[in-house]
Amino acid sequence: MAPGLPVRRRTLAKQKARFNKQGLHGSRLKVTMPPMQDADTSPTSIDAALLAHLQTWQGRTETRDDVLTAAPASGLAATLDRDDAPPQSGTALPPLWHWLYFLPQPRQSEIGPDGHPRRGGFLPPVPLPRRMWAGGRLRWEAGNPLQVGQALQRTSTIQSVKHKAGRTGDLVFVQVEHQFRNAQGLALTEEHDIVYRSAAQPGDPAPAPQQPPLAAQAVWSRTIVPDDVLLFRYSALTFNGHRIHYDRKYVTEVEGYPGLIVHGPLIATLLLDLLRRSLPGAQVARFDFRAVRPTFDLHPFSVHGQPSADGKTIELWAQDHEGWLTMQGTAVLF
Repeated sequence: MAPGLPVRRRTLAKQKARFNKQGLHGSRLKVTMPPMQDADTSPTSIDAALLAHLQTWQGRTETRDDVLTAAPASGLAATLDRDDAPPQSGTALPPLWHWLYFLPQPRQSEIGPDGHPRRGGFLPPVPLPRRMWAGGRLRWEAGNPLQVGQALQRTSTIQSVKHKAGRTGDLVFVQVEHQFRNAQGLALTEEHDIVYRSAAQPGDPAPAPQQPPLAAQAVWSRTIVPDDVLLFRYSALTFNGHRIHYDRKYVTEVEGYPGLIVHGPLIATLLLDLLRRSLPGAQVARFDFRAVRPTFDLHPFSVHGQPSADGKTIELWAQDHEGWLTMQGTAVLF
């Protein structure tokens, strides 16, 4: 205790210290927080025993139910700067907009230091601090579109857990399959790739940039300005607390990136949004995409498309302000 404090202030300081020690923090309610088991306290080296433990999650399933309400779809239309009619019951849900539903809603006490739910539960507790949406493959069923107002059931299965030693440390890839069913049956199958990475270290080599294979052949193009408001709105719509998208101090000082990271799912959505703007009546049957390089909020980026001669296959890609490939995808139409 600092000397010279008045008696009353010393008494209050002693009471506050006692309350803090007891977990009261100025109230009579004691809140017991479970111990944090996340990237800050877990080992970051993936050995054979740890990998075998993580692979016991393979085959685990989870089933959840949700209703495709209109408000999230209306919010995403506004975020993408679309002038769509307000969605109503029966309105077709655009491709990838199902990511607005089945959102994880952990209690505040269950959030890890990166803003994600703490590791464990349905997904394996991979003890690597950086995690990213690496890509996916989606298949829509003909004649059974997702529509606003539908009740939907999602069954998720851990398909695989794989380890790779990269140039900058350990990588763990988790593949999850989601099957979405409405009253008519299977409507959509999605394979979701998640990558967990070691913490950034000084001197880590930067990934070699790639030129878009069709850089000079884009038929459609659109420039996107990824400002703080766009990233915040998408985080809010998807209930995504991952701090790399809104906490500049965290993303630069803890995870070692130069700026806020644009959501991979947002970029994928913008790719198919470009297709919809260019071919308003098109119906997507399949979409495969992979993230190649992070996109930061420091500069505008662009999305591009090139349809095949028969108009059924569309190559889509995103590139940063220097022209480097950041995401690559292929859409196939019904």
